[in-house]
Order: sequence, then structure tokens, then C-alpha cells
Amino acid sequence: MNAAAIYFVNVMESETSVIARGLRRRDPDLLDRLIEQYQHRLLRYLIHLSGNRELAEDLFQETWIRVLERGHQYDGKHEFSTWLYAVARNLTIDYLRKKSPVSLDGLMETGDEHEARSAQLEPADTRPMAWEVVYRHEQADRINAALVNIPVEYRETVVLRFQDGMALEEIATVTRAKLGTVKSRLYRGLNLLMGRLEGTQV
Repeated sequence: MNAAAIYFVNVMESETSVIARGLRRRDPDLLDRLIEQYQHRLLRYLIHLSGNRELAEDLFQETWIRVLERGHQYDGKHEFSTWLYAVARNLTIDYLRKKSPVSLDGLMETGDEHEARSAQLEPADTRPMAWEVVYRHEQADRINAALVNIPVEYRETVVLRFQDGMALEEIATVTRAKLGTVKSRLYRGLNLLMGRLEGTQV
């Protein structure tokens, strides 16, 4: 590891440690800063995950209440955003499970079941170039409208990867899915998305 990489790792560890200590103290200034930093990304994720803006706004508030209540559980060893998204996701699943358990099959599916069912879909790559081409040529609102019409487990993965810039390993942590499952969901989600944008079913 070169000097620049070591410096980056140390800076990241320092930042996550500061957040962990602040959450244990329930530091209000820290919480305000975190909300300001993550509010747009987190709300967008919740809208895509729940499919309903009003519900997403309620879940957004509930997520930050949970962060305040359970901040001591964040250990500072991983990116704060990964832990935050996992909290938000669990709240959403708990809420939706009470309302419509059938619609959650994809999100609650175990990694083994999903991999067995979609192993043939796992690609050599996850088509980032295809996404970039689509993104350059399509307006964001058209992409978002198309995203709403693909199954939630694929939509979530596409949003986390391309709109929130998460690494595949981070997505696996947030969704508690195996890396292979994340890859196949991403591949399938991109195929479905581009099919919707082209006006065809994939």
C-alpha cells in the first residue's frame, strides 16, 4: 500500500471513528451535519424502495430517530452510509411487511434462493458502459419513471450502484445479500431498465 492509500485509509478511519463517538454521545451538531449530508440521497433511496414519496418522507424521519436511538451500535469500522442505508432498509421492510407481505418476496429472498434461480443471469460484467450511455441520452425523470416499473429488488440495486455510487460490496452489506446475488440483480435490473426506456419488455 502506497503512502497516498495509507493516508486515505487513515482519514476514513478517523472520520468514521469521530461519527461513532459522536453518535454514542448523541451529539446534536453531528446529527444535524449527517442529516444535511445524506438527506437527498437517503430520501431518494427510500422513495425508490417504497414506491411512495409520502411514505418515504415518514420513513426518512423514522430512520433518523432510529439513528439517534441506536447510534451506539455503529462501530465506526465501516462507512457510515452503509450502516445508515441498512437502518433505513430494515425500517422499510418492517413497515411494508405489515402492509403487503407478498410484494416483499424479492427483497426478503435469501441469497441462495436468488442465486439458484438467477445464476444464468450473472454476467461477466455489469454493463456500466451501457448505463452511462443511457444516462447521457435520457433525462433523469424518464429514467426515474422507468425505474418505478421494475421489481423492487432490482430497482434498489440499480439506485444504490449508480445514483448513490456504492461499491458492490457495500450494496451486499446493506441488502444482506451475497455478492453474486447483487451482481445478478444489477445485471437484470439494467436489462429491465433499458428495456423500459426503449419501450420493449426484456
